[in-house]
Amino acid sequence: MRLLLDTQALLWAVARVDELPARVRALLEDGANDCYVSAASTWELALETGVGEVELELEELMSELGVLGFNELRVSFAHTKRAASLPPLHHDPFARLLVAQALEEGLTLVTADPTLSAYAVPIFWE
Repeated sequence: MRLLLDTQALLWAVARVDELPARVRALLEDGANDCYVSAASTWELALETGVGEVELELEELMSELGVLGFNELRVSFAHTKRAASLPPLHHDPFARLLVAQALEEGLTLVTADPTLSAYAVPIFWE
C-alpha cells in the first residue's frame, strides 16, 4: 500500500507512536508499504514551530523521518493545481494540499480528520 501521512499522523508516528491506532501503527511498520511525508507537512510544522504553536526540533524530525524509512513527497505544479480545484470543504490549505497530493499520486491518506472524508480520497485510520 502507498500511504501519505497527514501532519498530525506524522507527529504521532514520530513522537507519540503509542497513541496511533494499532492498525495504523502496523501499517506504518510493515516494510511492504511505502510511506510518504509531504513537504507541505514539514513546512506547516516549521511555521507552527516559528510562532510557538508546536515545540519540536525540525532537524531531529527530519532525521527521524529517514530512520523510519518515510519518503519525501515534494509539492509539484500538478499538486497545487489540483488543490486549487478542490471545493473548500476543509478550512486548512495544508490539508487540502495533502488531499490533492494523495489524489494525484494514487496514495491513501493516513488521517484522523473526519472532514477529509468529504473529498474523494482514500483514507485509512482505524
